[in-house]
Amino acid sequence: MVFTAIPLCVRSRGPDEFWRKRKFFKLAAHYRGRRRNVYSITIRNVHRALVYATKSRKLKKLDMKDLWDTRVQAGCEQYGLSLDTFKDGLARNNILLNRKVLSDLAIWEPRSFEALVNLSRERAVVDTLPGITERSVMNQVYGLANLKIK
Repeated sequence: MVFTAIPLCVRSRGPDEFWRKRKFFKLAAHYRGRRRNVYSITIRNVHRALVYATKSRKLKKLDMKDLWDTRVQAGCEQYGLSLDTFKDGLARNNILLNRKVLSDLAIWEPRSFEALVNLSRERAVVDTLPGITERSVMNQVYGLANLKIK
């Protein structure tokens, strides 16, 4: 291609422009209407979606942390122990389990979780930690009345 002037050379962008735009159009393939077909609108919407996706990755981690803490706290309250006392008792017994594992144990392995609560409770009684209360009424409902509290 012969260019007679510099401005004509700048206007000819060649195949690079096609591939650059194609990347954004592929990301917007599931959009509807002009959001998918018009480049200036597409790039705005794709950029916004990527920003939301970045923020949501952090929010998902926070949401899961809150969910796991809520589940473990509910399991602890069922056996009459506060969450802080439970975690402190586990740490003093050198039982290093993260929130996710404790949450899964509280839901799917209630007997194992009960054993952890008993270990934590015994250590809390020995070290006189606060946060030990009586059993919940829910223990009788679920047949867990034989839990021994010291």
